[in-house]
Amino acid sequence: MIDIGVNLTNSRFDKDRDEVVARAKAAGVHGLVLTGTSIEESKQALEMARQWPGYTFSTAGVHPHDAKTVLDLALPEIRELAAHPEVVAIGECGLDFNRDFSPRPQQEAVFEAQLAMAAELNMPVFMHCRDAHERFIALLKPWREKLPAAVLHCFTGTREELADCLALDLHIGITGWVCDERRGTELREIVGDIPDNRLMVETDCPYLLPRDYRPKPKSSRNEPKFLPHIASVIAECRGQQPEQVMANAYVTTQAFFNIGSPSAE
Repeated sequence: MIDIGVNLTNSRFDKDRDEVVARAKAAGVHGLVLTGTSIEESKQALEMARQWPGYTFSTAGVHPHDAKTVLDLALPEIRELAAHPEVVAIGECGLDFNRDFSPRPQQEAVFEAQLAMAAELNMPVFMHCRDAHERFIALLKPWREKLPAAVLHCFTGTREELADCLALDLHIGITGWVCDERRGTELREIVGDIPDNRLMVETDCPYLLPRDYRPKPKSSRNEPKFLPHIASVIAECRGQQPEQVMANAYVTTQAFFNIGSPSAE
């Protein structure tokens, strides 16, 4: 398995990044994709990805929370980062109408700029959507056929929203939200609707520690070593064996990011 959503630039990992990666390897996680959420953090993600060649990769993009910081919609810094072999997708990009940390028109402009860049560079796009489904689909739809691949990470939506995403041939990233008996009830019911070749697994760490993990961790910080647990819960919900979900997700993720076989060395 490959964890497609690792916020390793987050300050909660400042004291033990090396150990976090080592624990991921020991847990059987075969690779990590480090998320870029702003111009500066995309630069940091690339530098971190270089520390474990063949095991860690990164994305380059601007999260909707940070859209307000973009002064040039040509995004020259993101374009430059995208030229490096460790960078395997454009994003995290999209819309977040839940918190509105950036004005909605600016979120939309920055999202479309990144979709255009991904299409031009023939790169996959790594996307975020929260409380903005209709607008998200409307903006994405005209670009979809121009993109080689697109994933909506940390999906927590409804059955109808999932159907809309699958109709656009999106990949779907599932996190430890599926392990939460309070908030994840509907996700547990619909995760079986995702085709094997469209499902990817992620932690979105340090967020979304699996609520049902036992023994309960002392810290609320999530990390990639919990990915096999998330996969096992997904498997239970899908009526599959964990090994089947892990194997399918691994092949799907390799193909999506075009990264070959990550090294566990």
